[in-house]
Amino acid sequence: MNKDLPRILKLLRKERGIRQKEAADSLGVAQALLSHYENGKRECGLDFLVQAADFYGVSVDYLLGRTSSRSGIVITENELPESSVSESYEGAIEGTGTFLRKKLITNALEVIFSLLIKTKNQKLAKAVSSYLLTTTYRAYRMVYSAGGENDENCFAVPSAAASGKTAAKLALDDVAAKAAMEEGTADERITNSRIEREYPRQSAALFSVVSNVERELDKL
Repeated sequence: MNKDLPRILKLLRKERGIRQKEAADSLGVAQALLSHYENGKRECGLDFLVQAADFYGVSVDYLLGRTSSRSGIVITENELPESSVSESYEGAIEGTGTFLRKKLITNALEVIFSLLIKTKNQKLAKAVSSYLLTTTYRAYRMVYSAGGENDENCFAVPSAAASGKTAAKLALDDVAAKAAMEEGTADERITNSRIEREYPRQSAALFSVVSNVERELDKL
């Protein structure tokens, strides 16, 4: 049984703002059966899958959790806006080409920072920004220290302590962000459809990041 379909069916119905009975009537199934589908107790057939995709205006791949893009579009490198960094690197996400992982990250971050501005939640913006800054610092030190030939004296924090201290800082930023989230935002709620509408090019990058990371998390 596909583990993503129940979650996504329920999500789409709630985004549409309709009750389960109304959705069931529109999809031509009994409410009890739709309830089983949404709770993962029954596996639907192909006909229902196609009908649900048409009803909610999404792709079958999206319903099955194969992509976070509602349209099911597979992003290509040329479709992403260029970032300010021109150097390429090899060995990106498995199955993708040179540049793509870099462009996925930079375009996804554009969406995140734009949404942060709209929230007008300064504490949340500060915590998330600090988290990303610390992550960038940690990544740079990983690259800098690879091979052990570069002079570590250029850093004020010794190499032996850097990993533990940055991990602690990330944990603190995470706590601060969660506390700030309790205060809410000035912006309307975020949905995938809204992201695709407001960020027609960058949204594909963000959703690709989500899909790739969640696949890796499922392996843990």
